[in-house]
Amino acid sequence: MTTVPDARRAVGSPGARRPSMSDVAAVAGVSHQTVSRVLNGHPSVRGQTRERVLAAIETLGYRRNSAARALATARSDTLGVVTTGSVLFGPTSTLVAVEGAARDRGYFVSVATLRTHDSSAMLAALEHFMAQGVEGIVVIAPQDDVAAAVESFRAPVPVVVVAASDDDRTTPAGPGTLSLAVDQRLGARIATEHLLDLGHRDVVHVAGPQDWFDARERAAGWRAALESRGVAPTRPRVCSWSAGDGYAAGRDLAEAVAAGEGPTAVLAGNDQLALGLLRALWERGLDVPGDVSVVGFDDVEGAAYFVPPLTTVRQPFDVLGARAVAMVHGALAGAAVPTERIAPELVVRSSTGPPAAGSAPAG
Repeated sequence: MTTVPDARRAVGSPGARRPSMSDVAAVAGVSHQTVSRVLNGHPSVRGQTRERVLAAIETLGYRRNSAARALATARSDTLGVVTTGSVLFGPTSTLVAVEGAARDRGYFVSVATLRTHDSSAMLAALEHFMAQGVEGIVVIAPQDDVAAAVESFRAPVPVVVVAASDDDRTTPAGPGTLSLAVDQRLGARIATEHLLDLGHRDVVHVAGPQDWFDARERAAGWRAALESRGVAPTRPRVCSWSAGDGYAAGRDLAEAVAAGEGPTAVLAGNDQLALGLLRALWERGLDVPGDVSVVGFDDVEGAAYFVPPLTTVRQPFDVLGARAVAMVHGALAGAAVPTERIAPELVVRSSTGPPAAGSAPAG
């Protein structure tokens, strides 16, 4: 049997080739097949043998050659992930969750970031993944044009689209395409019902951009909650997702509240909009929640430390990422994979409370 020092000189010296599985087998005194079984977690290997192989791997600094393995098995163990390059909390958190879940299942991840949101950019990204031989694709598609491009692409591998839609289903529903989403409509509905239960009747919605599925679904949930209680919704104020837009909307709302004509509660489309609202209300000398209650959406890092701590809707991004990867894995195994909507959770903090005395009770 080759000794450890000899093996290290053979494969570890400057300019030498990288250690191979055969080198590991020689050092451990086992067959090539046994090393392969250890690397793949096969249960038939005895504990003592497994320890010898793992010791040889550590000694030699062996790393599996994924390219060679892909040639041998006709599998790349790689998932493609398409994102729009947004730095917003939701898309970024989804990407991080998908990447972590993929690693947990033994997949590599190749990420394509779209510089533009048109169909040609999306199709180019999908074709790029096909050339790489990925085994499945996850598309983080919060916008109309991105999702539409996926619908037109007939991929030979499973494609999971993470996006909400406007009709109580996930989207798109093209051939071979699976869909998954956090139930944005439900999240906005339970947030609005929380405000109604506190006694508010005048609940304004400061909404995100309406070419985003999530923004439209949140507006639909807000509207449905009000209508179910016999409260006529006003027209939502549509903004970008930024704190700056929230601040601008908040200044207008603050003037109306100070004049006795404004709402007693606001549902913000995300936590950044809520942050801007809180700043504008504070500058005008209004109390939250004494004069106006504010609810956000996302539960971003630090939302509990806003002034006051923000009531918001928490999205389970870790569950979303795990389910997206599990859907690809299941489809590859030939399982029937259903569309899924994941329920969010309302986190109640001190930015919400009953309306000031004299306000009309909720119906």
